[in-house]
Amino acid sequence: MLNKTGQKDLVLDYNKMIETILEEKEEITFEKLRDMIEEKKRKVGAGYLTDQGALFLVAADLGVSFDKTNRPENSIKDLFVGARDITTIGRVISIHPIRSFLKRDSNQETKNRIIVVYDKDSSIKIKLWDEFVNIPEQSGIAVGDLVKISKGQVKSGMDGKPIINLSGSGTIEHVPEEKKHNIPTIEEITTTIDTLAGPKENLVVLGTINTDPRISEFTNIRGEHSKSLQFETTNDSNSRQIRTIIWNINEENIPKTLTTNQKIKLIGVKAKEGNPNYGNGDIEIHGDEGTTIDFIDSEKTVDSYMLRIISFNEYNNEDKINCIAVDENEKYYLVNINKNLFDIEINPDDIIECFPTRILGNTIEISSQDSYIQVINEDKNIPLSSSLDTKIKNIEVSNRPFFIEAIILQSPNTMDINTKSGETIPVTDTIVGDDTGEIRLVAWRETSRELRNLNIGERIMIKAVAATTSREGKTELTLKPYSSITKIS
Repeated sequence: MLNKTGQKDLVLDYNKMIETILEEKEEITFEKLRDMIEEKKRKVGAGYLTDQGALFLVAADLGVSFDKTNRPENSIKDLFVGARDITTIGRVISIHPIRSFLKRDSNQETKNRIIVVYDKDSSIKIKLWDEFVNIPEQSGIAVGDLVKISKGQVKSGMDGKPIINLSGSGTIEHVPEEKKHNIPTIEEITTTIDTLAGPKENLVVLGTINTDPRISEFTNIRGEHSKSLQFETTNDSNSRQIRTIIWNINEENIPKTLTTNQKIKLIGVKAKEGNPNYGNGDIEIHGDEGTTIDFIDSEKTVDSYMLRIISFNEYNNEDKINCIAVDENEKYYLVNINKNLFDIEINPDDIIECFPTRILGNTIEISSQDSYIQVINEDKNIPLSSSLDTKIKNIEVSNRPFFIEAIILQSPNTMDINTKSGETIPVTDTIVGDDTGEIRLVAWRETSRELRNLNIGERIMIKAVAATTSREGKTELTLKPYSSITKIS
């Protein structure tokens, strides 16, 4: 309650003002602030300024505003579409890249960016506009940091959920960690593969990469060509495998080495009901361009590799050479070499020494100036392609390539297929056999030319072909960009 002179409220306000200045200006001590107040009273308003009046003037000199101190902080769960000038505090769980686009009405370029924050009860997206998009880099805001959002406007996102728009007079700034506001840390909200039970957003999941990571291309909801990173994540006992997909990834943001058996933490992902057509029907983990991949142990370093080239397709029109290589332990690698950077002649069974740009599962990228490759003429203990032959009866669907000597049993047939994206592509197939059985051989797109000129009765060597499952559920062979076929006279 107020006393008769009303001084109690003034004292309380004064103390709050002192606290605000000391929070915002950490370099100023209480004693120094006290001296600044006395100096202001002496020089500006001797006999006319109270301590609180002088404090207003000191605050103005320091650039500290008390407007936001009178505005209560909102819990994220209490924010609603249409709310204006809101203030809330949260911890950053993901920071998305900057997007540029043209406004429909003015054809003017604009930029925005998404940051996702959470508190103890909920989470929300913050959309930074135009001059605000560089704030994370300029202010050193990173995943895991506590931030305060002021003067934000709550709009409806594309999914109908509230989203905070930040522009104009809005601000986003660090909050001292010692004032946690009961918001758990990234470590405190981390869960494991074992505990995933149902759909949930903004998760931090701990697990181990169980299959070779791979990058796939797709068309996103904006009609843009994009890429996804896919692998399985497993628990410590390997008793549960979860299909994991990171959508709209930028390859430059993927760790230089990402292989099986690495223990990782996925920050900013969600659990979704699994698609039984693509996995085991269990929960799936989905991330996006804001997801962070952290290593529990130190990241593996990129080492040099000694490999034997066992197959490549010289008719490939891309700017890279796609090869299949094998090491001394008979582990297979897909090696992609940038032809524009490395003028190198490679022949089957050559041994190469290389320092990769990136290792993604069993894929080695040699595509930048800080990588190298050379052909060496040393007799290394690495298998020759001729020692890797397989009989048709022993072929089963797996990640390894197969080498098969066979006879053409059916004239190759080519037909055009229309894809979902409206593209028309050629597909050629035939039947091949050896003394143990017969199997269908299929070639899509550019690789279909490998089959078109083959005739019934010809003996061929098929190198680095993949074993896949047809729509009818049967095992068949599929040519890849690195596969090759040679006729045996």
